[in-house]
Amino acid sequence: MPHMTTTPYPQTSTLERTQTDTEYRTDHGDHERFSHYVRKEKIVESAVTGEPVTALCGKIWVPGRDPKRFPVCPTCKEIYEGLRPPQDGGE
Repeated sequence: MPHMTTTPYPQTSTLERTQTDTEYRTDHGDHERFSHYVRKEKIVESAVTGEPVTALCGKIWVPGRDPKRFPVCPTCKEIYEGLRPPQDGGE
């Protein structure tokens, strides 16, 4: 029978891992009631990656509803028509 040595304290080790999940804060509210304007390239990117988009008005969400079923966000419309500066981080 093999001889086993016991220690008074259990032996442990630490395993480090890098978590790569990105946490997004999505806005709740009127994006459920309005269609928003988003830069075209961002819509395509979101469709491929599933990542949220930022509307011209600053709303953040993952598109998934038919925008034709909702009225246009008044703030997005003003920005699109040049009456206000964009709030989506773009130029």
